[in-house]
Amino acid sequence: MSHNGFLTLHGVNKRFPLKDGELSVLEGISLDIRQGEFISIVGGSGCGKSTLLRLLVGLEEASSGSLLLDGAPIRGTDPERGIVFQDHRLYPWLNVEDNVLLALANSSLSKAERLETVHRHLELVGLKHFARAWPAQLSGGMSQRVAIARGLVNRPKILLLDEPFGALDALTRAQLQEELARIWLAEGITTVLVTHDVDEAVFLGDRVVVMEPRPGRIRRIVEVGLAHPRQRDDYRLSELRNDILKDFSQPRESPRQSRERPRRFPSYAIAW
Repeated sequence: MSHNGFLTLHGVNKRFPLKDGELSVLEGISLDIRQGEFISIVGGSGCGKSTLLRLLVGLEEASSGSLLLDGAPIRGTDPERGIVFQDHRLYPWLNVEDNVLLALANSSLSKAERLETVHRHLELVGLKHFARAWPAQLSGGMSQRVAIARGLVNRPKILLLDEPFGALDALTRAQLQEELARIWLAEGITTVLVTHDVDEAVFLGDRVVVMEPRPGRIRRIVEVGLAHPRQRDDYRLSELRNDILKDFSQPRESPRQSRERPRRFPSYAIAW
């Protein structure tokens, strides 16, 4: 591990106190993420992937280890780290424009500049004609598009996504995965996606971080090695998906974390 990535995690541990001891949720998480990279983090329930995202956004503090963004320690929440949750969390008493505008409350931009920025991002997510609509008038997929626009409107250094399509039907989910890939290609923002969906992870990610539970550790890191935009029916994606799924049907082995090294498809980063 070189520890010189744009987003760097080194020896991150997270423990929660219990009445009779403590619960170790994450152990020894080390990862370098390059600027502009799309990282998918996949794992079953209880592997700590959402806790890891909360550390990255600053909603939780690590028990030990370091998290650096562009060389600076991550402490508390900051507009440079945009977040989109599974629940879109739109305010029902605000229209679409005002929900996105709320993310610019502390911006130094003028009112006209803020509105122009909001409208540009609504156009980016395909909702330029819905600026005056109310959340109750939107479908689930449209609401998540608004949430993505709100996460991007501050031009963050990194966009964090916590199972953003988990509550959607399969068709809408697939459509939004393609939209997210298009937005990422257009904007080039470093993106970290937490998901339990392996298909989603390999379709979107440059690399897939496979987590194992109790406590959460990185089992291995898989280099996808396929250019964007991708075709969903590409057999190489299916091969990667099937290879990763084996991790969830095999007994847990040594907790040693994989080492990252350059690879070309179809070689996989298999190390424990």
